[in-house]
Amino acid sequence: MSKVNRKVCVAPMMDCTDRHDRYFLRLISKNVMLYSEMIATGAILKGKQKNVLEFSEFEKPVALQVGGSSVKELSEVSKIAEDYNYDEINLNLGCPSKKVQKNKFGACLIKEPELVAECLLGMVNSTKLPVTVKTRIGFDDVENFEYLDKFIKKIASTGVKTIILHARKAILKGLSPRDNLRIPKLNYKIVKQIKDNNPSLEIIINGGITTTEQIKEHLNNVDGVMIGRSIYHSPYFLADIEREIFNNNNVPSREEIVKKIVEYCLTEVKKGTRVNQVMRHTVGLFHGINGANFWKRYLSDNMLVRDADVSKVNYMLDIVKHNSINIIEKN
Repeated sequence: MSKVNRKVCVAPMMDCTDRHDRYFLRLISKNVMLYSEMIATGAILKGKQKNVLEFSEFEKPVALQVGGSSVKELSEVSKIAEDYNYDEINLNLGCPSKKVQKNKFGACLIKEPELVAECLLGMVNSTKLPVTVKTRIGFDDVENFEYLDKFIKKIASTGVKTIILHARKAILKGLSPRDNLRIPKLNYKIVKQIKDNNPSLEIIINGGITTTEQIKEHLNNVDGVMIGRSIYHSPYFLADIEREIFNNNNVPSREEIVKKIVEYCLTEVKKGTRVNQVMRHTVGLFHGINGANFWKRYLSDNMLVRDADVSKVNYMLDIVKHNSINIIEKN
């Protein structure tokens, strides 16, 4: 297994952090920990397993995040994750969507600490992989240190040593998953309190982190940070993280990344992957610099449709070399 370093992690994001996105992000950063999308145990046990679990060794270290509440299914999936050579298996206790709640997993399980403990114990006993948890700090009207600390200790009693805390509570009724990412107020203080009261646990903080300065500040109080949307929307933020957090100055340029993701895309198309399945993740690569609109427009017009012409991928590389880079440099 690859060495697991959770100093900075990229959050699991539905419809975002698939294997193509992880390959793309790994082109930029060698040091961050990557996570899969949340995958329901049923999709692994009853679906096309290879389609949902296979990934490139280049992506490592990478964790599999799963959703479920069946001890038996979670135990089986934990062993399967080991067979597929993941570096970690993570149980989702944070997703507030109605569909997830209906299937009894995600954030609604915060209300059931005993069931969570049974699930985690089954997972820990089924695999040699690190078993970790990603959870919210509370739910609905429950957001207090006493409940959360008791919940964390119940989790730790199973042998789980790493807990990722999204510093917002989950509103289980009346808010969409998207609104649940912005309306509940961030509470970093309670995450620090949990770390202070549980010094032997590895506590990773998640929620609202958008700059390297914030990362450094949080690392004074907890063991690591997890970042989601700000990296997905501006993936080259990872270059700043490599330089300023990991002291790695050997970061490829955007143009070098374009060349490599084009090579990857062409290889994947030969295997049956659609162009848009790869290139949709690269929309934000030039975010924040002159030339970004050119890049987004070219992708939108040529790469993001379902039946995108693969020949235009090669042309895109020429466009970037001879046009967009000049635009960026001149401005």
